[in-house]
Amino acid sequence: MEVVTRASEMKTLSCRVKESGDVLGFVPTMGYLHEGHLSLVRASRKECDITVVSVFVNPTQFGRGEDFDKYPRDVERDKAFLEKENVDILFIPEKTDIYPEDDIEYIEVDEKLTKTLCGASRPGHFKGVATVVAKLFDIVRPDKSYFGQKDAQQVVVIKNVVKNLSLPVEIKVMPTVREDDGLAMSSRNIYLSEDERSQAASLYKSLSTAKGLISRGNKSSEEIKRIITKILENEKNVKIDYVEIIENERFIPVDKIKDNTLVAIAAFVGNTRLIDNTIINGKNEE
Repeated sequence: MEVVTRASEMKTLSCRVKESGDVLGFVPTMGYLHEGHLSLVRASRKECDITVVSVFVNPTQFGRGEDFDKYPRDVERDKAFLEKENVDILFIPEKTDIYPEDDIEYIEVDEKLTKTLCGASRPGHFKGVATVVAKLFDIVRPDKSYFGQKDAQQVVVIKNVVKNLSLPVEIKVMPTVREDDGLAMSSRNIYLSEDERSQAASLYKSLSTAKGLISRGNKSSEEIKRIITKILENEKNVKIDYVEIIENERFIPVDKIKDNTLVAIAAFVGNTRLIDNTIINGKNEE
């Protein structure tokens, strides 16, 4: 595995891959890798000739008071994981290569896609996500890039950026990877105490309950939201940020649950904010 730290070197390597005719797959991450990230790596390895993984904790997607400074970082651990997965290139850019100027020119995102869910709770977050991903795409120049369904809103925002900027990259969305009790894998899970970790499983429990009720004919968004809320509120350390039922990818609220509806939740478990979702009757339903 080749480790690259300069954007100029990464661009040179990408050009060589393009000239050779090989398909380049890209997995952008903020590091502290877990099985969810590695599932994306394996998908890229399966479908592409060359796989690049980036590790960059992006400051522009963290708001004031969020966990940028304490976000888990362990590059040597990440390297070991990626070596085992036979990744071709690990790109660890310097901040100055991604943001050479203090006055950052941001990619603007469609407000219709960011006025709800995490966009409402974390103002400016998706502007930072869109900007860093566009910059990484410009440097790496992938044919395909891989993201997890857990970050459903992020995926839609990135698809929108790719479309609006006419970027020649295919966005591949892979299923959420879960712990044995259903908790969606996240680098932030490391923050949870033992008691909080046990209660965090209520997020998946609430989604599973909702899916079961919907499959048995309960199509009322209001009632399903109420049931999810009740399950989460039964846990003493869980504080709901949002419970939303919306049309997937367009993020329009729905009164009656139908094909391709997104059920999405965010909650603080202790001080740790976690998200999860499921798509009902859609092609990406878990």
